[in-house]
Amino acid sequence: MWTFLAKLNQHLILAIPAMMLAGFGFGLMVDAAFLKSLILPFTFLMVYPMMVTLKIRKVLEGGDGRAQLLTQAINFAVIPFVAFGLGKLFFPERPFMALGLLLAALVPTSGMTISWTGFAKGNLAAAVKMTVIGLILGSLATPFYVQTLMGAAVDVDLLSVFQQIVLIVFLPMAAGYATQRTLVRRFGMQDFQKRLAPRFPGVSTLGVLGIVFLAIALKAEAIAARPDQLLVIFVPLLILYVFNYLLSTLVGKTLLPRGDAIALVYGTVMRNLSIALAVAINAFGTAGSEAALVIALAYIIQVQSAAWYVKYTPRVFGAAPS
Repeated sequence: MWTFLAKLNQHLILAIPAMMLAGFGFGLMVDAAFLKSLILPFTFLMVYPMMVTLKIRKVLEGGDGRAQLLTQAINFAVIPFVAFGLGKLFFPERPFMALGLLLAALVPTSGMTISWTGFAKGNLAAAVKMTVIGLILGSLATPFYVQTLMGAAVDVDLLSVFQQIVLIVFLPMAAGYATQRTLVRRFGMQDFQKRLAPRFPGVSTLGVLGIVFLAIALKAEAIAARPDQLLVIFVPLLILYVFNYLLSTLVGKTLLPRGDAIALVYGTVMRNLSIALAVAINAFGTAGSEAALVIALAYIIQVQSAAWYVKYTPRVFGAAPS
């Protein structure tokens, strides 16, 4: 089972489109309204396992202050506003699709930030810290960004969004940290890191695939009526990711050593789409399924682009020191 889940996690680029197609077919054949009751369980299944492996204490370590500052400046002072502008340009009459684009840009970093930084031989310690800081800051800032930027176009219940962030992020974070400490005390840190921790991302992947299935199933009839909207969604997402890669690469090469620069790229481009998807589905009701469709397509671009960037990292930043 664990081997299967690990392979599933490694092949998200295929698994997510497959689940989108399955959800689409299911939504056309069956009235999918009853699936709404599964949203919260799948949300917890998606978020809690990633919190078990989160190294919160890394935030207290120093040594890479410039990389951390530049990363969060890009994450919160640049990318959300670019996403908002693209949303206004491409979705002037579809505010919830613009919301999806904004949500996809608001919660930076995920476990993949650490994984891809490691594959590219970047600074892993900096990537871990970026992941924790970005997750906490993004979760706290998201309601305010949504209210400020989208409040005129979308009915935003600020208290409800905050409640969902607590339920989706901070409650699983507390439960995950408690689980981590319990497992470390029982099995030891070495056994936890080598044997137990690698199992949790695969469990989280089941939650991701479940939420993607639910989001597409709930939106299947609307997609069937307007299949061209998938291309309309894909274009601004592609522009957003290309801009993010170019900006982060330029800043990293100009201002940071190689390892920190690679961590910065993945600390800004890798978005926590799982949490964005959960917020869209849980905080905005049925209308949130439009936002969820945008975020689901973002998975495809994010995973594929990260893999290609690893391949070309030596050309961009030079070979890793031996």
